[in-house]
Amino acid sequence: MPQNARPLSPHLQVYRWPLSMALSILHRATGIALAIGLLLVVWLLLSLASGPESYAVARAFCASWLGLALLFAWSWALFFHLCNGVRHLFWDVGAGFAKAQAQRSAFVVVAASLLLTALVWICVIAQGGVA
Repeated sequence: MPQNARPLSPHLQVYRWPLSMALSILHRATGIALAIGLLLVVWLLLSLASGPESYAVARAFCASWLGLALLFAWSWALFFHLCNGVRHLFWDVGAGFAKAQAQRSAFVVVAASLLLTALVWICVIAQGGVA
């Protein structure tokens, strides 16, 4: 049998990812991001305990564009992981497995995580905590 007569396996680009699959992958990724982002929180706490000069350096980093981007992404990861975790808790008791319910709850998770992130950052900006 010639080599080119064999059927080719489809690649990931051929398939359309269902939203539930994408959210499952994102749930794992945000869990990892939360663990890595915790290093920033530990650095902030250690710098606070080390004195004003050390804390000023950490605060300056968090106020920079990179620090703000990391904090924004970390806060979204926190809320996404929380909302999707609540969704999984409902699944654990056997609720929401129907395709339409799973699709609806996936959209609720995405919308709720974005809304909660926006609310937190609106509060932070309103309190003057970014500068």
